[in-house]
Amino acid sequence: MTTIEEIIAVILGVIAVYLSTRQNVWTYPLGIVSVFLYIEIFYDVKLYADMGLQVFFIILQAYGWYEWLYGGENKTALHVSRIPGGTTMILGFVVSVGTLALGYTLHQLTDASLPYVDSLLAVLSMAAQWMLAKKYLENWTVWIAVNIGSIAMYGYKELYFTMVLYGVYLVLALMGYRAWKRELVLR
Repeated sequence: MTTIEEIIAVILGVIAVYLSTRQNVWTYPLGIVSVFLYIEIFYDVKLYADMGLQVFFIILQAYGWYEWLYGGENKTALHVSRIPGGTTMILGFVVSVGTLALGYTLHQLTDASLPYVDSLLAVLSMAAQWMLAKKYLENWTVWIAVNIGSIAMYGYKELYFTMVLYGVYLVLALMGYRAWKRELVLR
């Protein structure tokens, strides 16, 4: 089931995530191209929540690109910080409600495969991508959870290159957490 599109999307995705661990703003344009490719890939295998997630990622990629360049004090570059406590509670609520609503919708209205698992991973990914755009250190812990769940789901769907991609993403998330934490301590 692996296609040339999937291989290209994987390569671009790995490069983009690596660049994010290094806080390199080029993560965003490369990420946008990878996301466009995954829209078609996920449509073909009926992972509709993931397909919709890619559309949301395009928006978040543009937002993150802006934030990283101008989201800091006096419209300067944004620095790594910790997520405010109240924001964590709000995100937890949004992820829970979003997962149930999207999972139920996909289960009732489509032929989606794994509607609740796919929805949980999609909604968690949205939260993690928003946290990445804000340069919250904790984005990496959410990505670690998403990557572990995604490895299992994509393996089940026989998207082996994408499964390997999420294995690489898992390693990169661990590296990103260490690098960003180090920067936070040094500042």
